Amino acid sequence: MSVLAYKRSLLSITILAITMTSGCSKEVAPQKEDLEPKEGLQSYAFGGKAVDINIWPALEIPHRNSSEVEGKVAEILAGMTLEQKVAQMIQPEIRDISVEDMRQYGFGSYLNGGGAYPNNDKHALPSDWIALAESMYQASVDASLDGSSIPTMWGTDAVHGHNNVIGATLFPHNIGLGAANNPELIREVAAITAKEVMVTGIDWVFAPTVAVVRDDRWGRTYEGYSEDPEIVLAYSAAIVEGLQGEASGDQFLSSEHVISTVKHFLGDGGTEKGVDQGDNLIDEQGLFDLHGQGYVGGLVAGSQSVMASFNSWHGVKNHGNEYLLTDVLKTRMGFDGFVVGDWNGHGQVLGCTNETCPQAVNAGLDMFMVPTDAWKPLYENTIAEVRSGQISQARIDDAVSRILRVKVRAGLFNKPSPANRPLSGKLELIGHESHRQVAKQAVRESLVMLKNGHNILPLSPKMKVLVAGDGANNIGKQSGGWSITWQGTDNQNSDFPGASSIYDGIKETVLKAGGSATLDIAGQYSEENRPDVAIVVFGEEPYAEGNGDIDNLEYQRGDKRDLALLKRLKSEGIPVVSIFITGRPLWVNPELNASDAFVVAWLPGSEGDAVADVLFSSSDGQVVNDMTGKLSFSWPSTPMQAVVNRFDKDYQPLFKYGHGLSYADKGDSALVSEIKPVDSDILRPLVILKNAVKAPWRLSIGTSADQDLINTSLQTSGPVVMRTIDRVVQEDARKFNLDGKEQGVIRFGANFTRDLRAYEQGNTAVSFDIKLDEFTPQSTQLSMVCDKACGVPVELEEKFKQIAGTGWQTISVDIACFELSSDQLSKVQSPFLFSSKAKITMSLSNIYWLPDYQGQPDVSCH
Repeated sequence: MSVLAYKRSLLSITILAITMTSGCSKEVAPQKEDLEPKEGLQSYAFGGKAVDINIWPALEIPHRNSSEVEGKVAEILAGMTLEQKVAQMIQPEIRDISVEDMRQYGFGSYLNGGGAYPNNDKHALPSDWIALAESMYQASVDASLDGSSIPTMWGTDAVHGHNNVIGATLFPHNIGLGAANNPELIREVAAITAKEVMVTGIDWVFAPTVAVVRDDRWGRTYEGYSEDPEIVLAYSAAIVEGLQGEASGDQFLSSEHVISTVKHFLGDGGTEKGVDQGDNLIDEQGLFDLHGQGYVGGLVAGSQSVMASFNSWHGVKNHGNEYLLTDVLKTRMGFDGFVVGDWNGHGQVLGCTNETCPQAVNAGLDMFMVPTDAWKPLYENTIAEVRSGQISQARIDDAVSRILRVKVRAGLFNKPSPANRPLSGKLELIGHESHRQVAKQAVRESLVMLKNGHNILPLSPKMKVLVAGDGANNIGKQSGGWSITWQGTDNQNSDFPGASSIYDGIKETVLKAGGSATLDIAGQYSEENRPDVAIVVFGEEPYAEGNGDIDNLEYQRGDKRDLALLKRLKSEGIPVVSIFITGRPLWVNPELNASDAFVVAWLPGSEGDAVADVLFSSSDGQVVNDMTGKLSFSWPSTPMQAVVNRFDKDYQPLFKYGHGLSYADKGDSALVSEIKPVDSDILRPLVILKNAVKAPWRLSIGTSADQDLINTSLQTSGPVVMRTIDRVVQEDARKFNLDGKEQGVIRFGANFTRDLRAYEQGNTAVSFDIKLDEFTPQSTQLSMVCDKACGVPVELEEKFKQIAGTGWQTISVDIACFELSSDQLSKVQSPFLFSSKAKITMSLSNIYWLPDYQGQPDVSCH
């Protein structure tokens, strides 16, 4: 069945499901214990309402009932020990296991996370990837230690091409592909990705992401195709077909295809305030209507795995949500592949840690993604939990059957080993010219023109062109996150062999027609070389999940260096064409006004030269490639309009969903409003410790020599000792002993940076309650940690001398004392870090950042 036929059938399924009105819901008594998640027991009421399974469609999923496959699965399962079964459910990461570990345990799968490479070498060759795949495979089928010969499989994040491998074709990120709105192109993109992955001997990719993004502050916005499920529905089917082959065809999971994963189940794009791994509070009908459509498309197309999401739905973490994973996905929708977790996501389930989580298995998680050295205790604990009855043998058998079912369907028991498969080692396919041509098409179709004053575009290639901006000749920046490195940072153009920058394309196009192109990042030029036009390429720096979260959509808030460049060029009478690199819609009204034309390039990937294919006319002034991209995300009219989506009741974006100028449209030079309305949301205190340590912060202790501090709620020995104590209520404070022999460190930090620029204004103070029982005077400092060097520490020694032995006291510190820039405040990883080499016994409670602090802080630097 073609993608377009899929789209028609899927829309029919969706319409049918949406109109179902059966009242047969799972009713539960409205008792308090039924309305809250309970450790080890799934609550079937979310947001105080009983769930309704009939909201979800029963899907016609291909390859569900094959007697040959099921017979093989049953035969293998019958000969397995409990240890072998649990090993199939464990997925460690290549940095944390050896080939000998694979031989001893026989893991069902393994992965390389973003920024993980064979031999821990960023520049590992494709041959190195193949060698690791081959050695892991051979160890898995070696039964000499574990008694198992079940082939393992390697999973990787190939989210816009085989993006971990040097030289691979990198396609535009999903947000750009959404603007192209071309399912057939998406299927071709996915098929190419599958081929390049298979060259390196890898079986399985963690794609597609089918998140429907509702709040553009989310750092994974660019991983979503659209804010509306219309495009996501069609694309999910197309990309699964491209990766796996058509489910009803003879190429399904053939030697040129990989196992796909629709992710992240469910509602990751709809968390409150766009907080990564946060809580989605939409009702169940909305959960299906908006966030479930990508799964309708992907599952009917035959996707073999689903990845559980980090987020919660009404306070219940999805990794432990039995209703969603088992009742909805597996039972109602009929998914018979396996559910894999996300990066230690099981450890976030209530009552769980990374090392033990029977709740997740019981809820329906089939495979733990367990990087770090937590894999071994998780393996051992899971075995013990089955033997104790915390996890039933039937649930283990179901999970392992699902994993084996996919392996049998994918032919892993019959295919040659990774190094001997048909595409393995065909290095010419990595970044092949035909693959790059498809990527160039995707770049051309993804460009969205928001402004074309006086129809300045397309430009004549015979002009004298100045190319400026820090994105002009920066392949890493134009590729964004998930590009060789996880966050897309720390890359140079040389890390992308065969790729091209946006400037490369401009230069080639202009020189070929007899014009000239000069690259100057700062936009400087001599009067004798005065340009006819300036093309300025600028935008967001690369980021990935977590680090990309922001609290406001204003571009370069607090540091308008790109705007200054645009304005200077305009003031000098030079026409300005802006090319904006971004992973989401942002408030760029001032930049729009300072530009004669404004084109959103999104994150185009490795083929930046294709931008010039659309920017320039032919030598005789004819349009070569029109601007065809249309917004799949509404564009905000204010910095605070982070939630603005098609079909909203009060829908007033600056540019609507579906907007995008073509060259036939009349150019408009009208100015847009640069007035920034006051944020209607009251800036609330940032709570770090109140009774408990508040998410996303975690408490770590250790010494300055410790690169990895101890995440803990109790530490009874060492240079820094900690315990919980009662101040007002049970365990609402933390008591610390620093022995003074080394630099003691107490840090409240997050896994990812947080955007705290909102606290820059308004007299913010860092406030904490402290009871200082013992203090040997010595330098004692409070500081912050950002993604890089961050402000200056504040000395507290004199203040500590004053309060020692006086009982509980409150200390407030003016945030200005830390001398944090706006850029640093946008990337705070620890908002409270205490360090001292003094001998100290002290207790802490009630740690906050307090905006609009009334009165004079105890430590002020004005």
